[in-house]
Formats: sequence, structure tokens, C-alpha cells
Amino acid sequence: MQSTPTERLAAEWQALIDRFPTTLASELQKLATQHAAELSALFYREMLADPHSACFLNHDQVKNHLNQSMQHWIIALLSVGSSHNLAEVIEQQKKIGHIHARIEIPVSLVLRGARLLKNRLFELIEHSGLDDVIDMTRLSGGLIDLALEIMCSAFSQFHDRNSRAEEAYRLFSVSQNIGVEKEHQRAALLDWENQLMFDLATGSSAESLSSLASSEFGLWFRHKASHAFQGAPESQTILQYIEQIDQSLGPLTTGEREECRQLLRQLHEHIQSIKYLLDSLLEQAKDLEAGRDVLTRLLNRKFLPVVLGKELLYSRQSGHGFAVLMLDIDYFKPINDTYGHDAGDLVLQQIAGLLSSNTRGGDYAFRLGGEEFLVILVDISPEKAMLAAEKLRKLIAMERFRLQQGEELSLTTSIGVAQYDGHPDYQRLLQRADRALYQAKNGGRNRCILSD
Repeated sequence: MQSTPTERLAAEWQALIDRFPTTLASELQKLATQHAAELSALFYREMLADPHSACFLNHDQVKNHLNQSMQHWIIALLSVGSSHNLAEVIEQQKKIGHIHARIEIPVSLVLRGARLLKNRLFELIEHSGLDDVIDMTRLSGGLIDLALEIMCSAFSQFHDRNSRAEEAYRLFSVSQNIGVEKEHQRAALLDWENQLMFDLATGSSAESLSSLASSEFGLWFRHKASHAFQGAPESQTILQYIEQIDQSLGPLTTGEREECRQLLRQLHEHIQSIKYLLDSLLEQAKDLEAGRDVLTRLLNRKFLPVVLGKELLYSRQSGHGFAVLMLDIDYFKPINDTYGHDAGDLVLQQIAGLLSSNTRGGDYAFRLGGEEFLVILVDISPEKAMLAAEKLRKLIAMERFRLQQGEELSLTTSIGVAQYDGHPDYQRLLQRADRALYQAKNGGRNRCILSD
């Protein structure tokens, strides 16, 4: 039987370990434990000094999240011996490679940091006063090289897969039902303009006027359409018009009469231009259904990494927060057992409809699988995210779910809420939401829990 890649790597790793006595591995472990903090500090000091790292790392992230993990990795890697489960060690290196790909740390930067880390480790070994310095250098260098090889391979595979999903998402994100989307967004734009005219007519202050960027249309365009049509000149022009319109809201309430007339005329012209450019963009979209759950018509897992990566980048650049809600239907299995899977499917479809109709245009709703859903709330604070979660929980609890035979059911959901806290790996955010959901389930169900 042909061996798997993991088995081949494990055999290579084992051959490296077997070349050296166990006492040598023990001494290397002591050295790693003693100097892990210094080696980790060196690695991140060099990485943060690189100007390219500023877009995905900062000092607070290293201090609060990454430094301790790096120390653990150094100690664990240089402590690997024959008694360890090498398949688990290899999977851990793959996981780190995936994390680097998700955070979008360039491989060259990781390799440079690792080279400096190795050089410093060799210096520490040389000045340790221990016997067998050469063998210890060979063993430690071999362990680090093997780990980096596995990480780089995992990075490449994840990056290639995510690039394909990214390209698919760019086509997909505004392409579903183009005609309906076009009319919906034109109506949202008109609603904002009418509301602005009303507010100005009733003497509202500049502070109370709603910006176009935060409107239903603005959230949809900034978080979905602009990404789908990234690089299109029409998209950039619409973003510029939105910014210009919002900058004119203050002078509209404080300027002289003639100045206000000119600003209103210009604002209306900008709105008409946005409509024209929007029509042009939507005509370019192509229909792509591969990222939609067949049953609920919500997004499926395929685009979750792309969307979360995009929102992390947007949050870092803009300073706006976002949150994820992880929802699970309480006691769903008895529905399938009692009424059949068709009844369960109807319930899932109705839940999906409630999520779609009660979230904003810039938000995202996913079906993760089974009876579990995930909602990404953009441009939101933890307090407002909890209010949104409570609203969804109450709406679902009040809903009567109708089955094929005329039966009606009442259901509840448990919801875990997690606010983006600056950690560069979105998997941490999902894990926090999942833990909060687990707490909601264990705490009696039909409740929302905000992750610490």
C-alpha cells in the first residue's frame, strides 16, 4: 500500500531523530526552554521591522496574541523525540502554515525570521558549554528545516485554494438575481435621498443626518459590490461620490441659501451618476451559483474564508469593528425524528428567510451545515451586535414554523457572539463565537452569549 504524504514526512522526521542520542534531544529541550522568550522576541522584532508587515501585524497583536504562541512552538519543536506522535507534530506545522496564509504573511518574511532565529540558536548552542555542539546544531537545524518545509507546502496549498475562491467570490457576490438586486439597490439609494430631503426640510441638524456610507445602499456597496468589482473604474468613482456626498452634509445645514441650492443640485447629480454607474457594473456581472447553499439559498462555507479575510482587512484599514453570530437551532434532531427530514428542511428554509430579511445589506448570512448558521455583522460595536443577536433570537422564538401537513412548530435558537478583537487569524474569531454558542447551549438554550 502506498504511503501518505504525512507518513512519508513522519518517516523522514523519525530518521532525523534516530541519528542522534536521546540525551542530546534532552539537552536541546532544556536550551530551547531557557531561551524561547529571547528567540521569539528576535523573530517578531525582525518581522515588525519589515515595512511590509505593517498591513497584517502590529506590536499589540504580537504582544497580546502571537509572542506566547511562538515560544510554545519553539519549545515544542525542539523537544520532539521518538516518543512523540509525529503525525500530530506534522499536522501542527500544517496548521501554522494555514494560519500564515490566512493572515497573508509572505513566506519570504517567515523564512527570513526563521533564518535569523536559527542563527541565534546556533550561537546559543555554541556558547552553551555543552558537549556535542556540532550534533546539537545539526539536530536543531534539521528540525526547524523540516517544520518550515511542511509549513510552506501547507501555505501554498491553502493560498492557491483561497485564490480560486476569491476569484469565484468576486463574480458571485453581486451576481445573484441581477434584476432584483439592481432594483433593490436603486430603491435603497432613492430612499436615502428622500429621507435626506425630509430631514433638511424639517430643520434637522448636521449631526442627525444619516450618511450615505452608513445607509442600506452604502453598506451593501462598500462591503460587497466594491469588492466584487475591485479594479473597475466605475466602482472607485462610486466610492468617491459617496465620500463627496457625505462631506457635503454639514454645509447643507449651515451654508447660505444659494450655497445650499448648489450643493443640493450637485448632490442630486452625484446620485444620478451613482445610479448610472451601478447599472453599468451590474450589467458586467455573470451568474454564478456555486457558492450558495442549495436548500436555504444562503452562502455556504466556500466563501467564508474570503469574506472574513476581506472584513479583517477592511477593519484594520478603517478602524470599524465587525462581529460574527453563530446560531444553532435548539432541539432540531427531534423535528427530523418526529416529522421527517422534509419538515426539517422547511424549518431550515424559514430560518434562512428570517436571517436574510432581518440583516442589513452589507451583512452576510451563511449556512455552516446541519442546523447551524453564521451571520457576519459589518461596521458594528459589541453592544449593537448583541442587540442584533437578541432581535434575531426573539424573532425566531415568536415565529410559527409551518410544515407540509399543516402542523405548526415553535422553535428557539442559541447564539454565540464574538467581536473582532484585532487578532490577525479569523479562525480565532470563529472559535470564540463557537465557545460562546457552547455556553449558550449549556446555559439553558434560547439565549445569546457574548464571547469574552
